[in-house]
Amino acid sequence: MKNYKRDPAAVQSAILRRPYQRVFPLFLLPMFASFCIGFIWPFAQGLFLSFTKFRTTSKWEWVGIENYIKAFTDESFRYSFGYTALFAIVSLILINVIAFAVALALTQKIKGANLFRTVFFMPNLIGGIVLGYIWSMIFDGLLSNYGKSILTDSTWGFWGLIILMCWQQIGYMMIIYIAGLQAVPEDMMEAAKIDGANGWQTLFKITIPNVMSSITICTFLTLSNGFKLFDQNLALTGGLPYIINPDGSSVHTTEMMALNIYNTFYGQNTGARGVAQAKAVLFFILVAGLSILQLRMTRDKEVAA
Repeated sequence: MKNYKRDPAAVQSAILRRPYQRVFPLFLLPMFASFCIGFIWPFAQGLFLSFTKFRTTSKWEWVGIENYIKAFTDESFRYSFGYTALFAIVSLILINVIAFAVALALTQKIKGANLFRTVFFMPNLIGGIVLGYIWSMIFDGLLSNYGKSILTDSTWGFWGLIILMCWQQIGYMMIIYIAGLQAVPEDMMEAAKIDGANGWQTLFKITIPNVMSSITICTFLTLSNGFKLFDQNLALTGGLPYIINPDGSSVHTTEMMALNIYNTFYGQNTGARGVAQAKAVLFFILVAGLSILQLRMTRDKEVAA
């Protein structure tokens, strides 16, 4: 019979790993408990309350799908959905195109590239409420020269939100794109030059396919952030201006979905909190579904690249 010798280093490594493998669940338990307490339980409670009429979480009355019917028939909620979708699409395109262009420029070994990266990234460190009030003063100061205000013109309110979102998010997305561009193999770029490819051909045939992982991350973040926008919307326009319908109800023309849910929950009609909870569940399903769809679409292109 043959005598098989074991590698002493492998044996020692296995012996050292055994104690850590035994206690690993103990280290994982606090994180799992925090996740359940901070996310799973509140989500389950919110899902349950969406089928009830309540003023406090301890006093509720089961109403079934009535809250969802009211949410779907609420004109202000339907309007905020269209407004949010338009905002998310426009901000998605502008943020990613500008961020990619800036990242491409800053990877060309220009002087002061590190300084520019820092300057572009800094707006992302400022809170949304602070940014909203700062840009509100800027826009009102400029528009007052023409007798207008961002709070009385829904068109200016929309583009004000777009400018604010771009100014805050472009720097963050730029950093992600820079990381992707720096990982593009130099030999592929040199081979493209030798083969006579011009700048546009190199960009679309070499650079973009190699940074699809960065594009996937950035489009996911900008899409989800566009739909979830709340604090900037609250501070910049507060949903104003609004229009009065013939039935006496009002529609805030710059109100996005998150702000609509907030106003429904904390409005004067405390009996509508169940409706607000139903809107929040629908909002979660919408954002999660769109994010998963976007990830699958961009990942398919990433694999093909």
